Amino acid sequence: MKNTRTPSRSGRSGGRAPSPGQPGRRPSGVRSDSSADAGTPARRSGKPAGAAPARPAKEPARTGAPERGQRPAGKPAPRPAAESAAAPGASAGVRPGVNRHNLIYGLHPVAAAWINPERRCRGLYVTESALAALDGAVQRAAELGLERPDPTFLEKEELDKLLPPGAVHQGVALDTAPLPEVAVEDVCIAAESEPQALVIVLDQVTDPHNVGAIMRSAAAFGARAVVVQDRHAPPVTGVLAKTASGAVDAVPLVRVTNLARALDTLKQAGFWTVGLDESGARPLHEVDLTGRTALVLGSEGEGLRRLTGERCDEIARLPTGGPVGSLNVSNAAAVALYEVARRR
Repeated sequence: MKNTRTPSRSGRSGGRAPSPGQPGRRPSGVRSDSSADAGTPARRSGKPAGAAPARPAKEPARTGAPERGQRPAGKPAPRPAAESAAAPGASAGVRPGVNRHNLIYGLHPVAAAWINPERRCRGLYVTESALAALDGAVQRAAELGLERPDPTFLEKEELDKLLPPGAVHQGVALDTAPLPEVAVEDVCIAAESEPQALVIVLDQVTDPHNVGAIMRSAAAFGARAVVVQDRHAPPVTGVLAKTASGAVDAVPLVRVTNLARALDTLKQAGFWTVGLDESGARPLHEVDLTGRTALVLGSEGEGLRRLTGERCDEIARLPTGGPVGSLNVSNAAAVALYEVARRR
C-alpha cells in the first residue's frame, strides 16, 4: 500500500513568506510565487510521512511578478503626504499641497487680498490678461511695501483644473493664509470711538453664498463686523470670498462659540440689539437705529432661535407682504442695512 499524504487544508504553501517590501495582495493577472493558494491542496513532497518537508525549488522569475522590495506592475509609487493633498491636475509651479477649496479666485477678491497688509500671500496663479487687470492692486501693494510672490502664469484650462468645478475665476487665483482672528471684544473696543457703529450678527446661517452676500452688503453700508457662531457657519472658502467680492478683506468675520454670550458683550458695549423676525411687534423703520446697533438675523426656514431672540433688546420685522411674505436672509440683511443707513 502506497504511503500517501492528506492534502493540506491550512492554506499555507511551502514557499517563502512575502517580505515586508512586497504587498499583501497581488495585483490582478500576476501569479504568486507560492506553490498554492488558500484552500488548494499542497504538492506531494515525495517523502515518507513524518519526514521534514523539502523546500520547493526556486522557480524562475515570471514576467510581471514583483521582486523583493518592488511594487507590483502598474501600481504607482505613493506620493508624499503634502503632494497627495494637491489639487487634481495642478500644473508645474503650483505649490505642493495647495487646497483647491481654500484658494481665493476672481478679480475683486484677489485684488482686495493682495493689498491687505494682514494677508500672507503664498502664490498668485494668473493668466497674462488677468494680470493686466490686477495692475492697480499690484502697484498699490508695491507702494505699501508689502511682500508679495512673483506671479505664476497659467492657461485658463490649467486654472479650471486647479480650482473647484464651476469656479468663475476670471483668470486669477490666490493661495493665501487665513486672516488673523478677530474677537467680539476687539469689535467693542474699536466701537468706543464710533457712536453709530453697526454690526451684523448671524444666527446659524450656514450657506456660504448667503454669508458672502451679507458681508458684501455689510461692507457697502459701513458695518464694522459680521458675527457668526463658529460651529454653524461656513469656512472662508473661495466660494464665500467670491460671493463677498472683496468684502472678506474689508469687514472682519468674527467667530464666536456662544452667540448669546456675544450678544451680551455687545449690549454691554452700548449696542442696541435688534432681531429681525416676522413675529416682530413693529416694523424696522419705527425702531430707533441712531446709536450703536447690532442687527441679528436667523437662518432661512428656522429664523431666530428662541434663546437668541430672548437676548435681543427688540424684535422687529420688515414690512413685507403679497403672496411671498419673506425674503432670503441675504436680501433681508441688505434691506435692513439700507434702512439703518437711510436713517443716519
